Amino acid sequence: MLERPSSPSRGLRAVLAAAFGLVLAVLGGMALAQQDKYTLKVPGGLAFSEFRGYEGWQVVATSQNDKLVAVILANPVMIDAYLAGIPGNGKPFPDGAKMAKIHWNPKKNQYFPNTTVPGTQTDVDFMVKDSTRFADSGGWGWAVFKYDAASDTFTPGTLADEPPQANDAKCGFACHTIVKTRDYVFTEYGKR
Repeated sequence: MLERPSSPSRGLRAVLAAAFGLVLAVLGGMALAQQDKYTLKVPGGLAFSEFRGYEGWQVVATSQNDKLVAVILANPVMIDAYLAGIPGNGKPFPDGAKMAKIHWNPKKNQYFPNTTVPGTQTDVDFMVKDSTRFADSGGWGWAVFKYDAASDTFTPGTLADEPPQANDAKCGFACHTIVKTRDYVFTEYGKR
């Protein structure tokens, strides 16, 4: 019986196939291990899932303080209310209005060093108008989810955070009472 000589390409193909299988297994395991942020919820009500798609909402404004840069986004209900003159016209935002505020550590743009741009994300804050659910907090519910870049995960904010978060859906009410006449909303819609 004749024996076929072993082909170097045959061995290489086997090694490549095994390596490819290993890469797929590792990537599949990483995908399964990654957090599904939409399963998170703060005590008292607000769930991350209530804000699904916030990443694509329209920009209302930007903000910056001595520590963080931020962008404030709003869902179409909130944008329509702003365009109708709310809160400047004295009317309240309608139920279903939602906002998201994403905070980042500032960093200098590598190509234009005089410009500050978002660096590592620190958290995302949410607000939703639901006058039934949140009747005792001006009709608004709040949530803060801290972001950990090392693990690429979110956790509900706590009293140890800055500013402290009571870790419930009413955590923002105390700060927002100073804008009660603006239906508890600080952010003005930026003119375009």
